[in-house]
Amino acid sequence: MNRENKKESFKKGHYKTHVCSDTFTCKVCGRTVVPCGAGTRHRNHCPNCLSSFHVDNEPGDRKDDCGGVMEPIAVWVRKGGEWAIIHRCRICGHLSSNRIAADDNPMKLMSLAMKPVVQPPFPLESIEEMMNLMGGDGQIIK
Repeated sequence: MNRENKKESFKKGHYKTHVCSDTFTCKVCGRTVVPCGAGTRHRNHCPNCLSSFHVDNEPGDRKDDCGGVMEPIAVWVRKGGEWAIIHRCRICGHLSSNRIAADDNPMKLMSLAMKPVVQPPFPLESIEEMMNLMGGDGQIIK
């Protein structure tokens, strides 16, 4: 990419009208990430480990100087049923949401979705006590 084209790619809104065709190596898991197979025009995270990097203030502007690893911490379902990954920067704590890609690791996505179920914010042993407090009979069938 020559200097003029590179400069053009940093202009506001450029990412909306131009396809990202850059191949890169994920700095977290070491896999080579190619743009094809994502099912979208823009690759913004590794399909293997789902990690990203904190480089944007606004999508595509590449103006944030943090550069921290954006760790996948959860998934959520957007209006219409589309899944998205919640990323948190390991350095500054910034949160962002990115659409999942067609070639994302399904086991990693499911493990993020199940995280609140397998790691509740309270001990599982306290469920019986909570049921009693809520007026239920509190009996757990074994």
